[in-house]
Amino acid sequence: MFRFDPFSPEIDANPFPAYKTLRDEYPCFWSEEANMWVLSRYQDIVMALNDWETFSSAKGNLMSEMPGRAGATLGTSDPPRHDRMRALIQKAVMKRALDHIIEPAHAAARTRLEAVKDKQPFDFVEDFSANYTVDLIAYLFNLPAENLETVREKAVLMVQSDPVTRTKSPEHLAAFEWMRDYADTLVEIRKREPGEDLLSQFILAEIDGEKLEDREIQLTVTTLIMAGIESLSGFMSMLMKNLTDFTDVRDALVADPSKIPDAIEESLRFNTSAQRFKRCVQKEITLHGQTLKPGDFVCLAYGSGNRDERQFANPDVYDLERKPKGHLGFGGGVHACLGTAIARLACKVAIEEILAMYPTIHSIEQEIQWMPSSTFRSPLHLWLKA
Repeated sequence: MFRFDPFSPEIDANPFPAYKTLRDEYPCFWSEEANMWVLSRYQDIVMALNDWETFSSAKGNLMSEMPGRAGATLGTSDPPRHDRMRALIQKAVMKRALDHIIEPAHAAARTRLEAVKDKQPFDFVEDFSANYTVDLIAYLFNLPAENLETVREKAVLMVQSDPVTRTKSPEHLAAFEWMRDYADTLVEIRKREPGEDLLSQFILAEIDGEKLEDREIQLTVTTLIMAGIESLSGFMSMLMKNLTDFTDVRDALVADPSKIPDAIEESLRFNTSAQRFKRCVQKEITLHGQTLKPGDFVCLAYGSGNRDERQFANPDVYDLERKPKGHLGFGGGVHACLGTAIARLACKVAIEEILAMYPTIHSIEQEIQWMPSSTFRSPLHLWLKA
């Protein structure tokens, strides 16, 4: 009997054969282990993303949700509350053009790469991507220099889940509590002393007399620090894994760096770090002969939809010339990731600097350990040699 356990380390290691079985034979599948339905075909996932009235995020969007987070962040709220929050957060994000990030990002990337020059091989995750994303988040939010290592450690724990209990462990929950308290302290400081940083803009943003509530700011900042540090690091690590697995693509980017954005988009489709998010059914709906009832949870398997041959030709090929339209690497619908422009820019800058300094960077033989997370998929370590 076919089973699909999104909390399984075996699925973390290689979900794609199971995804194909789901798409071909069980497009609407009840996972006993996850206690939710699984949608695996591209069109079904897009339908769910666009129908928030049936597939709600208000009870949480992470496969293993943090207590108290649902309903108070962009990813865990539905219209009209979501629309109000998105408008205010977008106004804050767009207060300054993205150009101000470019030079700090280049400087951070060069500094981190210089540090591994004499360390060969090096762990791309520990030695570069995780530190680089901390540098960027610290710049965007004007975080105090002390405790940044702890901030990173807590961000990593927040995205993880326990594969045995299929829930957040006490350690994961404690990390969330720590980050929430950290964000709360930052909010109080910025309310007294606002600046040009992103957190200050969240506090100051106002539309027709509407402002973000303190709890909304606190949990949004908590989520964005986690996503900006760990999700972006995972996204970048998966891209580097793809480039070092497919050295012809790496060589093409060295020869023509203008193709780096194309490599990023294809990586988001081919091997996205954002694998699975959940929704809660609000209205009875029948899909592929299965009846989903109000209160049922549904897993939207982005990683499967991105490999659906019904949408993408030769989906298991990493094709630099593909230019994939509508991939699910950043979600979609009303809950499409608001930080996509920053993530794309940060990743583009990093790859430009990496390939300029180390044009023959390659992987060494290794057995990859994967992040124990039912939502995200990225290597805990990625050993490379320049």
